[in-house]
Formats: sequence, structure tokens, C-alpha cells
Amino acid sequence: MDYLYLAISLILGYLIGSVNVSVIVSNLAYKSDIRRHGSGNAGATNMARVFGLLGGIIVLVGDFGKCIAAMLISQAIGGESVGEYCALIAGAGCMLGHAFPLYFKFKGGKGVTVGSAIALMIDWRALAIIAAVFVITFIITHIVSASSIVASASFIVVVVAFYALQGSANMVTVYELILGVFAAITVIALHHANITRILNGTEKKFTYKKREKK
Repeated sequence: MDYLYLAISLILGYLIGSVNVSVIVSNLAYKSDIRRHGSGNAGATNMARVFGLLGGIIVLVGDFGKCIAAMLISQAIGGESVGEYCALIAGAGCMLGHAFPLYFKFKGGKGVTVGSAIALMIDWRALAIIAAVFVITFIITHIVSASSIVASASFIVVVVAFYALQGSANMVTVYELILGVFAAITVIALHHANITRILNGTEKKFTYKKREKK
């Protein structure tokens, strides 16, 4: 029965993760699929770059919230016996659903926001650290992809360090370690094209479309 709860959580996480907020918002509010513009990525950064900062913020909040919801719902499904594990596997499913959404021809985002939500669910201190790394890197480079990659790499370091300190109170378990590393590696892998452009010096710095004054 426990394995059934885990399987349900994985599927639920994937289905919720497949609800790509940027694709929905861009089509409903802006009458155009975000994947046809800018970098072609269905994420908050491209949304802000193409349709404006407000659109990017809406997507950011939506993608973050869907992962939290998937993990909390799955935790409730698993109950006291396997709730913790159900939440973690739902997080992995949500990451896969966001990157390869069932409802949108398996073309989704790069998982940065979903990975951030996973970091929060693992340990809020992990999110605080990687957020600081992201901000510092962005201040230096003004490149969102580089900031995301460095922050993801730092996430691996953080969860490994927290696991090494598992004798201390409220540090991560081996299963949280696995999810954290999985999420971080997935985000980095999905940025493979960006990594190539960064190395070639052709990656664009972040700008966003400003709202036109009437």
C-alpha cells in the first residue's frame, strides 16, 4: 500500500508540474504562446523579457506555488507513514512535469522556480543560501542563466553539507539529499544551451519589456 501512495504522488506531482503557468498566462493574457518568443523557454525569465515584469512575476509565483501544492497534497495522501517520502517524490515529479509538460507537447521550462520551491520544502535555510548566491551572481553578471546555474550548483553543495551535519537538529535526510541533487542537476542540464552560449560569450544579459505608457 505504501508503494501505491508513492506511485500516486509521483504521478500527481508530474501532472501538477505539467500545468505550465507561463504557457497558460501568455496564451490567455497576451494571446500568444511564450514558447514562440525570445529564448523559446516557457519560464518566468522569458515571460518577463517578452511580455513584461508583471507577467514574469505571475509565472514565478504560479510555478513556485504549484510545486509547494503538489508536495503538500502528496504529503497528506501518504499520511504519517509515508507522507514525507510522498512529498519528496512529488517534488521530483513536479520538476519533470514542469520541464516536460504532458499538456504542452513536453516542451516546458528549465525548472529554476520549481527547484527553488523544492529547496524551501527541504530546508528554508537552503533556499536562503541559494537565493543569496543567485542574487550575488546576477549582480556581477546580469545574466539570469548564469545565476541559475551557479545557484543550482550551490544547492548541491548545500544539501551535501547539510546531510554531512545530519547529527545536528533539522538537517536533511538522505532522501532529501537525493531530491536536492536531482533537482539541481536537472536545472543545470536543462541549461545546456545557455552554458554553451556563456562559454562563447554570446549569452544575453537580462532585460525585460517595460509597460508602455498611455
